[in-house]
Amino acid sequence: MSSGWVEMGRIGRPNGLRGALHVQSWTEPPEGLLNYDVWYLSGIGRERQPVRLLQGRAGSGGLVVQLEGCAAREDAERLVGSLVEVRREDLPALPPGEYYRDDLLGFTVRTLEGVELGTLERFVDMPANPVMVVVGERERWLPLTRQHLRRIDPVERGVWVDWPADF
Repeated sequence: MSSGWVEMGRIGRPNGLRGALHVQSWTEPPEGLLNYDVWYLSGIGRERQPVRLLQGRAGSGGLVVQLEGCAAREDAERLVGSLVEVRREDLPALPPGEYYRDDLLGFTVRTLEGVELGTLERFVDMPANPVMVVVGERERWLPLTRQHLRRIDPVERGVWVDWPADF
């Protein structure tokens, strides 16, 4: 429960000549990102800035959106690579037992046998499923699936996984 901001996606390449953009959404379902009227864009060398979402739709490989102030391809090119964030307070409340990924960062990851694998540093969305990047004595990439993720305890700041310690 780090900052007041949650990363929700990344701006990709321009789409056409009128300023539309491809966006990789990290929400489930991906179209959930379109529920936020105001996005905050940030990135390397860029101060966080609000931008209004004018329209969006699902496209092949992600979303295609039109943002306020982005009327030409040149405008869109300046935004490529920006992170899409929303204010934490704008996120809907989750039912018990569900968590936002961002809230799990920094948690200790252990096997079901209690072996500590390291700290959950980040998530990476892969084609088959997302993975948890766990850093300890070495870096491990663990699938984020029901089969492997067994328990989360926000009080202990711990995640328990069904994963061999020596793998």
